[in-house]
Amino acid sequence: MAYSDFKLIEVIDSFGLVIYESSGLFANVQEQECSDLLSTILRENVDLAVAISSEKARSEMIISPILLEIRRKFNYEISFFSGVDFTVDSQRGLNGFCDFILSLSSEQLLVRSPVVVLVESKNENLRSGLAQCIAEMVAAQLFNERGGNQIKAIYGAVTIGTIWQFLKLEGNVVSIDLSEYYIKDIKKILGILYGAIAQSKP
Repeated sequence: MAYSDFKLIEVIDSFGLVIYESSGLFANVQEQECSDLLSTILRENVDLAVAISSEKARSEMIISPILLEIRRKFNYEISFFSGVDFTVDSQRGLNGFCDFILSLSSEQLLVRSPVVVLVESKNENLRSGLAQCIAEMVAAQLFNERGGNQIKAIYGAVTIGTIWQFLKLEGNVVSIDLSEYYIKDIKKILGILYGAIAQSKP
């Protein structure tokens, strides 16, 4: 089994998780300004990526630029990984490739302290990516525990580029924000991602 093989009930039962669903879970998060660079990139890329309608286009033209914006906001002191092998415990199914990881460490050659995992959902269906995202969040939590990283919560996101949904794992409780954030809410999307990193930094 790999991250992408999990069904929602399987990941909940396998790791003894409690699910908490709430609308507007991140509603009070402070928005972050969108740089002129990102504004230009999104203005040029979003409609084109939607027209091309492939996961690769959405990944390269929408998702990656947003995550790289977060890295710039932290003065390149965090690391960004795309399509990286993140095998933590293969016997429990916590193995495979992660679409995207943001890590607190500035090291770019190795994942050291993952704090945000992001899944690009298949077939433009956010719900289909929830189980995979939760499995990757559990893996990140376990990875940090084994490494002695003092990271209280792991954050997750499921996205198709133009729509984003966010999650939080603290202890064995997975909080799922039922609200969806659209690309026009880019300041809020940036705010949630920024806040996840900021509150985890020592």
